[in-house]
Amino acid sequence: MSDRVFAALADPTRRAVFELIVAGPGTVGQIAAELPVSRPAVSQHLKILKAAGLVTDEARGTSRIYRVDPHGLGPIRRWLDEQWEKSLADFKKLAEQE
Repeated sequence: MSDRVFAALADPTRRAVFELIVAGPGTVGQIAAELPVSRPAVSQHLKILKAAGLVTDEARGTSRIYRVDPHGLGPIRRWLDEQWEKSLADFKKLAEQE
């Protein structure tokens, strides 16, 4: 699961799209207005973010509102926590050897 999330966020434009959604929900048009990319490009980035479980969408009239999926960053958070714990354990071992 974290591979898809990391892959989705590896693209700088996609990260920018995600960061805009973190700041607040929005439509494709609202998001595209903040970036130097077309609406179709934003739609493609949102499709990938959604497939990775990072955003959800909801129909509102003729538009779709995109927002952060609160569970989407869980896999990355768990992976980072594991790496942090390993690093701290290694640091502790090194400190105890000196």
